[in-house]
Formats: sequence, structure tokens, C-alpha cells
Amino acid sequence: MSRALAIDYASEHFDNGDFLALLQRSVAHPTESQEPEQLPELYRYLESFITPHLRALGFETTIHDNPVKGRGPFLIASRIEDPALPTLLSYGHGDVVRGYAAQWREGLSPWEVVVDGDRWYGRGTADNKGQHLINITALEQVIKARGGKLGFNTKLLLEMGEEDGSPGLGKFCAAHQDELAADIFIASDGPRLAAARPTLFLGSRGVFNFELTVDLREGAHHSGNWGGLLANPGIVLANAIASLVDKQGRVQVPGLKPQKLPDNVRAALVDIEVGSGPGDPEIDHQWGEPGLSASEKVFGWNTLDVLAFKTGNPQAPVHAIPGSAWALCHIRFTVDSDYRTFIDAIRTHLDAHGFDTVKVAQTRMDVMHATRLDPASPWVGWALDSLKRTTDKSPALLPNLGGSLPNDVFSEILGLPTVWIPHSYPACSQHAPNEHLLAPVVRESLQIMAGIFWDLGDEGSRLVKEAN
Repeated sequence: MSRALAIDYASEHFDNGDFLALLQRSVAHPTESQEPEQLPELYRYLESFITPHLRALGFETTIHDNPVKGRGPFLIASRIEDPALPTLLSYGHGDVVRGYAAQWREGLSPWEVVVDGDRWYGRGTADNKGQHLINITALEQVIKARGGKLGFNTKLLLEMGEEDGSPGLGKFCAAHQDELAADIFIASDGPRLAAARPTLFLGSRGVFNFELTVDLREGAHHSGNWGGLLANPGIVLANAIASLVDKQGRVQVPGLKPQKLPDNVRAALVDIEVGSGPGDPEIDHQWGEPGLSASEKVFGWNTLDVLAFKTGNPQAPVHAIPGSAWALCHIRFTVDSDYRTFIDAIRTHLDAHGFDTVKVAQTRMDVMHATRLDPASPWVGWALDSLKRTTDKSPALLPNLGGSLPNDVFSEILGLPTVWIPHSYPACSQHAPNEHLLAPVVRESLQIMAGIFWDLGDEGSRLVKEAN
């Protein structure tokens, strides 16, 4: 029994094609949670694919209906070796976005894993079937290497509605806190910083959606007769937005920004380079908050973006002054901001700048909160050391993901320290046609997670005491 043996078993599982075959069976399930008619398929994924696999590893499993009627189910699996041992909670989601089969490259299908060089194509390969299957497979190899033991207890939560906004997840976890109680949360989603660099992130930025509306009159009026006499709502709204965020993307409302960038976050981001991978767009270095590095802008600060803007009839414009204008915006925010104050801050700012005709309203009440485990947590140093030991690389540490995940459910409702180890990469076409995993990243990730789970069996008890 040794750590090296567990990693060798994980490598062999990749090399002999067993993991690819497992992923192929998973991807064959069209688990599109945004399509109501696919609800039976969401259950089928858990019942006929995941449950037999986990039970063969000694897990007890239960499938639960979603507390939100008509939405995807949840599975709780547990493998308890000894109540006195540390307990790991892991997570994944078996649902995917729509397949969009007609948009995939010729020869590819969303519901079949097609290997083309180092790329494994298929819907869910990167998000999130491939990622949670890597973790389950690594657990399996550690059990094998330790002669049937892990050295810790394991709980797994799989949801089938993440791509539909995780409806019911918070309510479900609150109702099942005892069943999900653990000492550490380790899961995988999202991309690495770069394909070749193992990555840890400790939470995510939150996302707050709001709309701006200018509704001045009913209908449109001929611009030849009324131009220069009637206020144009499109122009009013454009100027209102420009008062919130300037032409270089700098947020102009103090209440929408963190007061400062914490020193420990700045220190963690010193060696983080953003936008250096193949296929990445060229960064506009003058865009965003001045005085911050590219990584600090994405992982340590707030941004305000316009997602959609409409006035008049864009599909068939006419020479008329429209009666209304509308824009959908959102704010990506860190734990250093309170999203509950955003609407009041925007309203106060608009009124102070003479935009009293611009209405502002929050558009989604189920805000994904910002979360961040303290980079000084003993769990963080331990995980970084484990990754470096396995790969002989310097892993990237992101205080939080630039995007959003339902991590607040685990960090706030369940009260767990959260460590995420992603197994995809930025150009994986997640959510788009031609989604794929990179084979070298899959192999390395299997090794990484075998190392992590071996080390948790060796050091988990010590870490629980240190963290508490």
C-alpha cells in the first residue's frame, strides 16, 4: 500500500481505456435539465448509471425529489468507515446544457464521446460529468490501493439541475444538513487557469442581475416631425449606463465596488497570469479598474457589464423615436461587497445624476453569493502541497473563481471549508457546441485526485484539528 500505487492505479485506469468507456456511458444520457421533457432522463442517470457504480464501491445511495416541483432530483451517497474519522463531502452535477446537435462539427455528436487527438468531444465531458467521474474514479483507485479502505468517510451530493440555476439546492441542503455533515468539501467544476497548470480555487464571485428601463411614452413617433422635441429613451438609457460604468469599463458607483483588495488575495494572485492560453481573446489592458493586474480584476474585484440593450425595433429599424428602452446588466462581485445594497446604490446614483426617469429592478431573487475560503486555511496549504507532490508543478491558487457557482450552499448553509480542483481548461467550449476534455488533463487529474484522497486518509485528522 502506497501513495505511488494509488496514482499508478489511476494512471492505468486511464491508459487501458476504462475511464473513457465510463465517460462514454455517462455522456450517452441526454440529461438536458433546461428541457422539461427530459426529467425522466435526469432520474435515469442517477438510477441506472450512478447508483450501481457507487454501490459497487461500498456507498449507500438515496435519490430524492427536488423540493421545487418538476425540477431535477438529488442523490446523496455515503460511505462511512468509522464515525471517528474525518468526513469528506464532494459534489457534482449530472445535468448538462442543451445539446444543440445541429451546431456541432461534422462527425461529432453531443451524446457520444468522439476522440480526436487529445480532445474528447461530447456534451458534459467538461461540465460536469467528466469532472465528477474523475473524482469517483480516483476514490476507487485509493480504495483499491489501501486494501478496501480510504482512511476517511465520504459523502457525495449529485444534483441534476445546476445548468438550470440549481433550483432547490439550498433548500434541499438545509433540510438534509445532518446527512451532508462533513469536515471538508472538495469538488471539481469549471476550468483550470490554463490547461498545463493544476489549479485550486476557494470559492467564487457572486452574480447580481438587474434591469434598467426608460418608459417615456406609448409607441414611437416620426423623427422628422418630433426629433429634437421628444426625449429619446435610448439616448437617456445609454447615458445613464455611461454614468454607472465609463468608456473604459471602470465602475463609477462606489457602492458597487469593494473598499479594497485584501492583502492575502493580492498575494495569492501575484503569479496568476490570465489570458495566455490558445484560443483566448486578446486582453484589453486599459479596460477595467485602474491600478489592478489582469488577475486582480477577474478574481479580486467587481465588474459591471451590459448583457443586452434594446430600444426601437433592432430587427427592422424605422425613422422613429422609440417610446421605451431596456437593458439587462449584471455585477460580478467578491465577498468584500454586499449585494443587498446594490439596488439602493444604483438608485441613489441615478437620481443624483438626473436620471430619475430610469427605473432599476433586480431581475433574479436567487442570487449566487460570493464566497472565499481564507487562503491561510490549513486545508489550502495542504491541498497545494498535495498537487505539487503529485505533478511536480507549481499549482495556481485562485482565491475565488471569476465566475459563479452555488458554493454558498456548501460554505454558508453547510458551513464547510471549500476547496475546488477543476479538471477542465478555458477553451473547452463549455456550454457551446464541440464541448470537450483534454486527454492529458484527464490523466493528470486522475493522478491529482488519487494523491489528494490518499493524503486525506493520511492527514485528515490532523487537518480537522488545525482548522478548528
